[in-house]
This record gives sequence, C-alpha cells and structure tokens, in this order.
Amino acid sequence: MNKTDLIEHLAAKHELSKAEAGRVLETLLDAVVTTVKKGGSVSIPGFGSFKQHARAARNGVNPSTGAKIKIAAAKLPKFTPGAGFKAAVDPKAAAKKAAAKPAAKPAAKPAAKAKKK
Repeated sequence: MNKTDLIEHLAAKHELSKAEAGRVLETLLDAVVTTVKKGGSVSIPGFGSFKQHARAARNGVNPSTGAKIKIAAAKLPKFTPGAGFKAAVDPKAAAKKAAAKPAAKPAAKPAAKAKKK
C-alpha cells in the first residue's frame, strides 16, 4: 500500500473526499516528523511509537581499499511496534510469548511489625 492507496482507504472508510483525506494524512505525518525531529516521541497505543535514536560516531573500514575511515554520529528516526501490532502481524508468536510468560508472583508478605516496648 502506498500513500495514494492509503488516502483512498481513508476517504472511503470515513466518507471524506480524497483531498480531505490527503490533508488529514499530511497533518498526521507532519506532526510525527516535527515531534521526532525535536527529540520527542509519538506513541500510539496498540500500534507503536516513533522516537529519535542517536547513533554514536565510530570507526569503519572502506571495503574496496581496506583504509580505516571515521563514520560521523547521526540522528535517526526509530519505530518500535506495539504489542497489538505485533500480535496482529504474527498471532502465533504472540500466543507463544503469552504462554511462555511466568505466572504472576504472589504478593510479598508484609514485614513483621516491630514489637513495642
């Protein structure tokens, strides 16, 4: 699905014109990009979160010459899918993970109260 297909889907699903759906999508994307660019994060429960990830400067090797090079630090956008999104894409893995989760531990017993003198 590309951007045009997504706009058509939004327009059909919510009885909007394609122009209105396009503006809504552009506003959403602009809000996500602007927030992440400023270093913030955008979380959509059940879908995932977008945030900025900093990659440190490091040394590398030019594969054609073997010469060592310095790779500059970079800021990159990062998307982390939410549990609902993961479960929708791969329900078997989600069921397996839920089954592997250990049972909840019983609540700790309260500490014995100090005796009064």
